[in-house]
Amino acid sequence: MSKRERISSVDNAWLRMDRPTNLMMIVGVMIFGGRIDFQRLRQKLDQRLLTYRRFRQKAVSDATGGYWEDDDLFDIDFQVQRTALPAPSGKDTLQRYVAELKSTPLDPSKPLWQFQLVEDYDGGSALIVRIHHSIADGIALIGVMLNMTDESPEGSGHPLHASEPGEPAAEDAEEDGLWRQIAEPLSEAVVAGLKVSGTLWEKYRDVLQNPQKLVDYARVSGAVATELAKLAVMPDDSRTRFKGALGVAKRVAWSEPMPLDEIKAVGKALDCSVNDLLLSSVAGALRAYLIRQGEEVAGVEVRAMVPVNLRPPEQEHKLGNRFGLVTLLLPLGIENPIARLFEVRRRMEELKGSYQAAVALGLLGVVGLCPKAVQDQVLDLLAAKATAVMTNVPGPQKQLYLAGAPLSQMMFWVPQTGDIGIGVSILSYNGRVQMGLITDRNLVADPQKIIDRFRPEFEKVLYALLLEPWDGRPRTPREIEADLLAAAGGKPAKKTARRPAAAKPPEPSPGKAAKPRKAAPPAKGKPAAGKTRRTAAKAETPEPAQPRVPKRFR
Repeated sequence: MSKRERISSVDNAWLRMDRPTNLMMIVGVMIFGGRIDFQRLRQKLDQRLLTYRRFRQKAVSDATGGYWEDDDLFDIDFQVQRTALPAPSGKDTLQRYVAELKSTPLDPSKPLWQFQLVEDYDGGSALIVRIHHSIADGIALIGVMLNMTDESPEGSGHPLHASEPGEPAAEDAEEDGLWRQIAEPLSEAVVAGLKVSGTLWEKYRDVLQNPQKLVDYARVSGAVATELAKLAVMPDDSRTRFKGALGVAKRVAWSEPMPLDEIKAVGKALDCSVNDLLLSSVAGALRAYLIRQGEEVAGVEVRAMVPVNLRPPEQEHKLGNRFGLVTLLLPLGIENPIARLFEVRRRMEELKGSYQAAVALGLLGVVGLCPKAVQDQVLDLLAAKATAVMTNVPGPQKQLYLAGAPLSQMMFWVPQTGDIGIGVSILSYNGRVQMGLITDRNLVADPQKIIDRFRPEFEKVLYALLLEPWDGRPRTPREIEADLLAAAGGKPAKKTARRPAAAKPPEPSPGKAAKPRKAAPPAKGKPAAGKTRRTAAKAETPEPAQPRVPKRFR
């Protein structure tokens, strides 16, 4: 009889979330600067990927629940295939093929993953990866990818992470670990309560025996109840073309890589995180697309579900799902890129320290234990409040090789749930950042037009920063923020004290000599001495130069 282990309730929720219009697959594309030999790739995956037992197991269920069960008929030749693109085999052709695979379900009678190698693509090769979300989340799959790759073309021959070949963990220990992951951000007292039992009677008995826990239960339960209430009464976001009835067909697109150091430098100058800058740029790209489609954008805000990693660093290579979700309203109605950036930063700051991510993970664990009909109702309710899923995964910041070929680009697309029709994925690798976008064809048939606005939206912030006046002294991010907002017509933030710089007269136009300013003649019948001090000062002292701001920033 095949060995099997119980599927955790969170992973079970992802397993049951599949719909024809939204398959729960993480799809990735790896582009290589050289040709990959198929047999060498197959051998490498056999040595590195299959050290994880999960990739040899299939999902089964019976009256007692869901299980990962060893596949006695496992065949790597079914899981790893090679293919060729029709001519011309360029980026557009690859994008169409990836979109087709994104709409094609994995075979449920086999392990829920598949790799397809495009041997001849753009002078090198491309590898299309499909892995069901019930196997692992994005952070864990980065660990899997690191396990598959090497830091040199020759390779070390040894995986970076050891496999877990032992007997399946006891079901009680696995569930205990899951609930600990859900509850640790909340309270150790709640962990203790959850470990006692899943029945109300035994929780009640535990409180009777340990009355001091009532305070902790009340405090944490109040915070959790507040977050649940917020989710329940959360208003719908703005109706746009990004939201509507979904179809089966999808479209995918990805950007060209951007230098990560450049983004970090701008973020440091403005006291914003890389995530703030990227999310603000995404909001600007979505706004530009709606305007191009003739839609009204004044006051428009779209809600994004943003995953938050909840796993400890030492468990990043462990499979399974250990992330929560927070909801972020993206202010598409704000035209000014600086004002939009600072508003995104403010909203992200409000989310820090909240229980929302942990509550979302706990909610997934709870619905994964409920009948599927109940799970669908709960998740549909939450999905109706959002327009997009947006995730930012930090990848390895060094050159990697797979089967001897250099990995040059790496993109991925996350699944959405319910009727959410757009997914944004941002991945950094080897000092560069790329954005991936997946849309429903019924809603957005041309996602590349959104992708093409991603870098220009970031560059608006960069150019505005470069237009800042330089007076030869270091300036704090707060001062830069205040000046940029003031120059753009926004409300400046409260400035910190700063030393006054010597005022400089405005630069003359090219080819023209600067003319001295003439004082206005005194009014008839009134002597010049009748001028107020303020008027006299204005006439005698030239106004300080203001930073030039292009019209599109005003």
